[in-house]
Amino acid sequence: MRVFPQFKTLMAQWPRVEAMPYAREVLQVLHSGWTVALATNAADSNERDIQRALSRAGLGEWIDRIYCYQKIGLRKPSLEFFTYILEDLALPPSKTIMVGDDFHGDILGANSAGIRGIWYNRSSPLTYHNEMHATIHDLRDLPEAIEQLTKIKP
Repeated sequence: MRVFPQFKTLMAQWPRVEAMPYAREVLQVLHSGWTVALATNAADSNERDIQRALSRAGLGEWIDRIYCYQKIGLRKPSLEFFTYILEDLALPPSKTIMVGDDFHGDILGANSAGIRGIWYNRSSPLTYHNEMHATIHDLRDLPEAIEQLTKIKP
Protein backbone atom coordinates (compact mmCIF):
# COMPACT_ATOMS: atom_id res chain seq x y z
CA MET A 1 0.00 0.00 0.00
CA ARG A 2 1.14 3.49 -0.74
CA VAL A 3 1.58 5.56 2.42
CA PHE A 4 0.28 9.12 2.47
CA PRO A 5 1.79 10.75 5.58
CA GLN A 6 -0.50 13.77 5.29
CA PHE A 7 -3.48 11.60 6.31
CA LYS A 8 -3.57 11.25 10.09
CA THR A 9 -6.48 8.82 10.52
CA LEU A 10 -6.68 5.06 10.02
CA MET A 11 -5.67 4.03 6.51
CA ALA A 12 -9.13 2.54 5.96
CA GLN A 13 -10.56 6.06 6.48
CA TRP A 14 -8.16 7.91 4.20
CA PRO A 15 -9.82 9.83 1.36
CA ARG A 16 -7.50 7.96 -1.01
CA VAL A 17 -5.85 4.54 -0.79
CA GLU A 18 -3.61 3.10 -3.47
CA ALA A 19 -1.81 -0.14 -4.11
CA MET A 20 1.84 0.01 -5.03
CA PRO A 21 2.42 -0.27 -8.80
CA TYR A 22 1.85 -3.86 -10.00
CA ALA A 23 0.88 -5.10 -6.52
CA ARG A 24 -2.45 -6.57 -7.68
CA GLU A 25 -0.95 -8.42 -10.61
CA VAL A 26 1.94 -9.83 -8.58
CA LEU A 27 -0.25 -10.85 -5.63
CA GLN A 28 -2.62 -12.62 -8.01
CA VAL A 29 0.28 -14.65 -9.42
CA LEU A 30 1.75 -15.44 -5.98
CA HIS A 31 -1.59 -16.27 -4.39
CA SER A 32 -1.97 -19.32 -6.63
CA GLY A 33 1.03 -21.04 -5.04
CA TRP A 34 1.64 -19.35 -1.69
CA THR A 35 -0.22 -18.42 1.46
CA VAL A 36 -0.03 -14.63 1.38
CA ALA A 37 0.05 -12.92 4.76
CA LEU A 38 0.49 -9.28 5.64
CA ALA A 39 2.58 -8.45 8.72
CA THR A 40 2.50 -4.87 9.96
CA ASN A 41 3.60 -2.78 12.92
CA ALA A 42 0.56 -0.53 12.48
CA ALA A 43 -0.48 0.26 16.03
CA ASP A 44 -3.78 2.03 15.48
CA SER A 45 -5.45 -0.38 13.01
CA ASN A 46 -6.91 -3.77 13.74
CA GLU A 47 -7.20 -6.63 11.23
CA ARG A 48 -10.64 -5.47 10.09
CA ASP A 49 -9.38 -1.91 9.46
CA ILE A 50 -6.44 -3.25 7.48
CA GLN A 51 -8.67 -5.57 5.46
CA ARG A 52 -10.97 -2.65 4.62
CA ALA A 53 -8.04 -0.56 3.37
CA LEU A 54 -6.70 -3.49 1.32
CA SER A 55 -10.12 -4.08 -0.21
CA ARG A 56 -10.49 -0.41 -1.14
CA ALA A 57 -7.17 -0.69 -3.01
CA GLY A 58 -8.21 -3.90 -4.78
CA LEU A 59 -5.81 -6.12 -2.81
CA GLY A 60 -8.06 -7.70 -0.19
CA GLU A 61 -8.89 -10.87 -2.07
CA TRP A 62 -5.20 -11.76 -2.46
CA ILE A 63 -4.30 -11.58 1.26
CA ASP A 64 -5.00 -14.76 3.25
CA ARG A 65 -3.95 -13.60 6.72
CA ILE A 66 -3.22 -10.32 8.49
CA TYR A 67 -0.87 -9.96 11.45
CA CYS A 68 -0.80 -6.63 13.20
CA TYR A 69 0.63 -5.21 16.39
CA GLN A 70 -2.86 -4.55 17.77
CA LYS A 71 -3.67 -8.28 17.66
CA ILE A 72 -0.41 -9.91 18.66
CA GLY A 73 1.19 -7.18 20.80
CA LEU A 74 4.58 -7.65 19.17
CA ARG A 75 6.49 -5.57 16.62
CA LYS A 76 9.00 -6.22 13.87
CA PRO A 77 11.95 -6.76 14.04
CA SER A 78 11.50 -8.85 17.21
CA LEU A 79 12.16 -12.55 16.90
CA GLU A 80 8.91 -13.15 18.80
CA PHE A 81 6.89 -11.33 16.12
CA PHE A 82 8.12 -13.64 13.38
CA THR A 83 7.96 -16.74 15.58
CA TYR A 84 4.31 -15.98 16.36
CA ILE A 85 3.48 -15.83 12.65
CA LEU A 86 5.37 -19.03 11.84
CA GLU A 87 3.57 -20.88 14.62
CA ASP A 88 0.17 -19.51 13.65
CA LEU A 89 0.65 -20.46 10.00
CA ALA A 90 2.19 -23.81 11.01
CA LEU A 91 5.02 -23.21 8.56
CA PRO A 92 8.74 -23.76 8.98
CA PRO A 93 11.03 -20.79 8.25
CA SER A 94 12.36 -22.62 5.17
CA LYS A 95 8.88 -22.46 3.56
CA THR A 96 8.37 -18.78 4.34
CA ILE A 97 9.58 -15.57 2.68
CA MET A 98 9.17 -12.06 4.08
CA VAL A 99 8.80 -9.25 1.55
CA GLY A 100 9.11 -5.75 2.95
CA ASP A 101 10.28 -2.21 2.39
CA ASP A 102 12.17 -1.83 5.69
CA PHE A 103 15.48 -3.65 5.43
CA HIS A 104 16.16 -3.66 9.15
CA GLY A 105 12.65 -4.32 10.47
CA ASP A 106 11.29 -6.59 7.77
CA ILE A 107 14.26 -8.38 6.26
CA LEU A 108 16.85 -8.62 9.03
CA GLY A 109 14.06 -9.24 11.55
CA ALA A 110 12.78 -12.15 9.44
CA ASN A 111 16.32 -13.43 8.94
CA SER A 112 16.74 -13.62 12.74
CA ALA A 113 13.90 -16.17 12.75
CA GLY A 114 15.44 -18.14 9.87
CA ILE A 115 13.04 -16.64 7.32
CA ARG A 116 14.45 -15.49 4.01
CA GLY A 117 13.58 -11.97 2.96
CA ILE A 118 13.18 -9.84 -0.13
CA TRP A 119 13.73 -6.15 0.33
CA TYR A 120 11.45 -4.00 -1.82
CA ASN A 121 13.73 -0.97 -2.08
CA ARG A 122 12.00 1.77 -4.03
CA SER A 123 14.07 4.66 -2.67
CA SER A 124 17.71 3.91 -3.47
CA PRO A 125 19.92 1.89 -5.81
CA LEU A 126 21.23 -0.20 -2.86
CA THR A 127 20.93 -3.95 -3.26
CA TYR A 128 21.76 -6.79 -0.90
CA HIS A 129 21.90 -10.42 -2.00
CA ASN A 130 23.03 -13.49 -0.12
CA GLU A 131 21.53 -16.85 0.85
CA MET A 132 19.06 -15.17 3.25
CA HIS A 133 17.90 -12.10 1.36
CA ALA A 134 17.60 -10.39 -1.99
CA THR A 135 16.60 -6.93 -3.22
CA ILE A 136 14.06 -5.83 -5.80
CA HIS A 137 13.25 -2.31 -6.99
CA ASP A 138 10.08 -3.19 -8.92
CA LEU A 139 7.31 -5.53 -7.72
CA ARG A 140 7.21 -7.19 -11.13
CA ASP A 141 10.58 -8.74 -10.19
CA LEU A 142 9.19 -10.41 -7.07
CA PRO A 143 8.16 -13.81 -8.52
CA GLU A 144 11.62 -14.26 -10.07
CA ALA A 145 13.36 -13.14 -6.85
CA ILE A 146 11.32 -15.66 -4.86
CA GLU A 147 12.19 -18.41 -7.31
CA GLN A 148 15.91 -17.60 -7.14
CA LEU A 149 15.95 -17.30 -3.35
CA THR A 150 14.13 -20.60 -2.83
CA LYS A 151 16.71 -22.41 -4.96
CA ILE A 152 19.46 -21.53 -2.47
CA LYS A 153 19.87 -23.92 0.46
CA PRO A 154 20.10 -21.99 3.77
